[in-house]
Amino acid sequence: MTSESQNIEFKVTWRDEYLKWICGFANANGGTLFIGKDDTGKVDDLKDAKKLMEEIPNKVRDTLGILVDVNLHQTKQGNFIEIVVEQYPYPVNYKGQYHYRSGSTKQELKGAALDKFLLQKKGKRWDGVPVPNVSVKDFKQETFDFFRKRAFRSQRIDEESLADSNDHLIDNLQLKEGKFLKRASILLFHSNPEKYITGLT
Repeated sequence: MTSESQNIEFKVTWRDEYLKWICGFANANGGTLFIGKDDTGKVDDLKDAKKLMEEIPNKVRDTLGILVDVNLHQTKQGNFIEIVVEQYPYPVNYKGQYHYRSGSTKQELKGAALDKFLLQKKGKRWDGVPVPNVSVKDFKQETFDFFRKRAFRSQRIDEESLADSNDHLIDNLQLKEGKFLKRASILLFHSNPEKYITGLT
């Protein structure tokens, strides 16, 4: 008999709070929520299955803004519903909350975990986030000189690159996004990165 896992969750009856579980599946790797089964996967006849077949897709769409497949299964033991949730490429929220399926649990993402999740969904890394109100002129020349020497010694740059301007070096290292410098540039070249990036210590 199938047990609960990263992609499978069983509930005996439907409650609207289970929209959080659907949100969690959508934000993780997708999964299936069974309504009308106990924790062991045994069918526990769902009396209002046909009514829920109409209500659940609408509630998911209106609350989460996504579409799910809802299938009715009729067995000798009774009826149950299968809700199939696809993995979504963008963050899905439940009334402003972000839930995530991890193992056989649902977790609400907050703080640093939420920041990391949102960045990953946008295809960005933490150190690639652009930061306003900082420029190359705010960086110490000594840190650029030290970087060039270390990079030349490890053969990451050639001798000609040693004469490049600081702005050109930043461009070559892809440490800008549009007109903004990325966090990585501040970590590399600023004498006081905590001024712009919290939580480093």
